[in-house]
Amino acid sequence: MKLLVINGPNLNFLGIREKNVYGTKNYEDLIHMIGEKADACGCEIEVFQSNHEGAIIDRIQDAYFDKTEGLVINPGAYTHYSYAIHDALASINIPKVEIHISDIMNREDFRKVSVTAPACDRQIYGQGLEGYLLAIDGCLELLGKDGKSMPESM
Repeated sequence: MKLLVINGPNLNFLGIREKNVYGTKNYEDLIHMIGEKADACGCEIEVFQSNHEGAIIDRIQDAYFDKTEGLVINPGAYTHYSYAIHDALASINIPKVEIHISDIMNREDFRKVSVTAPACDRQIYGQGLEGYLLAIDGCLELLGKDGKSMPESM
């Protein structure tokens, strides 16, 4: 089982920026947590991060060719305006779960709109870094593997 986690702009600054919103754990903590999840579910999980829209689009497209079976994406600020990322997500036919660390529905109005979520099967928000584990479980469930049952949005 091959899964891909894509993190967009500023996710590499976890533990540095807006600790009151995103918490005190850093990006390496997130990578470690995802690595432990990969071990627990017997999956290969690649984590990719970029602050550049084109690099994110390139990695989504590469997922088609490298036989990635499920994708978790935190598009960061691109969530709210990148139709190019939406189109890239829509172009690959694998389970896709959008994740946001903070509760985007209880923040600024612009954060409540996701142009990328319609190209995904599910959206998770407001669960902190644990939301990534829920998103991985969601991919596994959509693939018919050992994921736990979850609603389409959280």
